[in-house]
Amino acid sequence: MAEGGEVIVWASHGRLLRVPAPAVMGILNITPDSFVAASRQGTMEQALATAGRMLEEGATILDIGGASTRPGSTAVDEAEELERVVPVVAQVRRHFPQAVISVDTWRASVAAEAVKAGASLVNDIGAGALDEAMLETVAGLGVPYILMHMQGTPRTMQEAPCYGDVLAEVTAFLSSRMQAARRAGIADVVVDPGFGFGKTVDHNFSLLRGLPALKQLGVPVLAGLSRKRMINEVLGTTPGEALNGTTVVNTMALLGGADILRVHDVRPAVEAVKLVAALGR
Repeated sequence: MAEGGEVIVWASHGRLLRVPAPAVMGILNITPDSFVAASRQGTMEQALATAGRMLEEGATILDIGGASTRPGSTAVDEAEELERVVPVVAQVRRHFPQAVISVDTWRASVAAEAVKAGASLVNDIGAGALDEAMLETVAGLGVPYILMHMQGTPRTMQEAPCYGDVLAEVTAFLSSRMQAARRAGIADVVVDPGFGFGKTVDHNFSLLRGLPALKQLGVPVLAGLSRKRMINEVLGTTPGEALNGTTVVNTMALLGGADILRVHDVRPAVEAVKLVAALGR
């Protein structure tokens, strides 16, 4: 378990969910085309083994997704996403009943079925803008909601990202979507600036420097930096070679106030949390 000293308290399924912060969220990709090849879970047995290992290494949350959102990707159809995600959520819940499970989807229908199968929160790259039913659905489910900033769609987002002031624009967007989520009746919101989702390397590092400003929104902040292009372009590495760079930028994010690290590699992220906590003491 991460050792940050604070606790995030959410309402989920009519009960209180206490998550130590900073928390580590392990990525469980039920996809054949995730940008990190080693993270792809081809069978149920692989997915359960990976889930168990991540929990043993200290993950607090498991983020299960069935549709790749890497740059240039096209949307998986709804039926296939449901077929990939829901059985894994159900089996992870059965085998690891104490796990906090997040479903990574922009579709309201997938969110609803995954929560019914045992997910405790919804992680939406579209912030409710890609499926107009999402906010109302999450409110009805009574679970926490992670909303992310993205310029464009996964297929188009890296074609020509452009901002006047990236930090100001991303903060304003997240604030607006927070308000929309609250109006819909969602009690617990987490914001994600969307590193790599419609941003250049410079945009990403501006957002990383600006995390303390995002904290002013008054809700937990998620940082999803793991093995991304902003690391690889600076270091000349590939996603498969980017573990050390990931640990460095995760540490930067923790020093900037990130509450949740979304990662492919749990143990190094948990170690970063413990070391930053020791620095704070």
